[in-house]
Amino acid sequence: MGRSSEHHKLINRLINFVASNLRMEKIDKKANILEAAERLFTELGYEGTSTRQIAKESGANMSMINYYFGSKEGVFMEIMSQRIIDFNNQLTSISQDKLSGMEKLLKVIEGYAKRILCNHGLHKMMHRELSLSQRPEMFLKVKNTIASNLIVIEQIITDGIEDGSFRPVDVRMLIATLMGTISHVAISPSKITYGTSLDINNPEDRDLITVRLIAHLKDLLTMYLTPQNDK
Repeated sequence: MGRSSEHHKLINRLINFVASNLRMEKIDKKANILEAAERLFTELGYEGTSTRQIAKESGANMSMINYYFGSKEGVFMEIMSQRIIDFNNQLTSISQDKLSGMEKLLKVIEGYAKRILCNHGLHKMMHRELSLSQRPEMFLKVKNTIASNLIVIEQIITDGIEDGSFRPVDVRMLIATLMGTISHVAISPSKITYGTSLDINNPEDRDLITVRLIAHLKDLLTMYLTPQNDK
């Protein structure tokens, strides 16, 4: 009886071990597909990338891509969703920190600028694809997901206005100014690199551009939001 019990325990441990390895293999394979797709989307664009290329680049097969994502659009949406959700988690953490409104907002801007410029190629591709009217359903899904991030930023600014640490401003126009500036630098870096040897594709130069961008936006926020004391 004792031997039988030990035998069953051993079998169960073996089954659990195999199941765990299979789960990890699936997670790794899914991650490989997403990494390969992101590289291809960045280099070739959405239209220029096929599921066959993604399969070849990731070492997966077509049926595996269809199983996990359903289509090329599904792969693209997963990449987008992951990035947006990651940023949402970062925003939520910042909003819950015991910091002043200005400190929170500056952390948000710093995090967003680094995130976008570090992946400027992908951001440029996504901006181009989502601006096309031929994929309205995909655009709507992404827009709705991004809206949740904007709400968190809007609340940080609104709270600052209500507690008197920020002067009253048009909150959404301010957000558009901040996010638009970061996006514009990522999409058209030549606007600030012309006449210099700076290249956003060079990691060291990209770091310099990012530092300049963050410093500029911090100055802008400080001057624009700080209440004016009436004399």
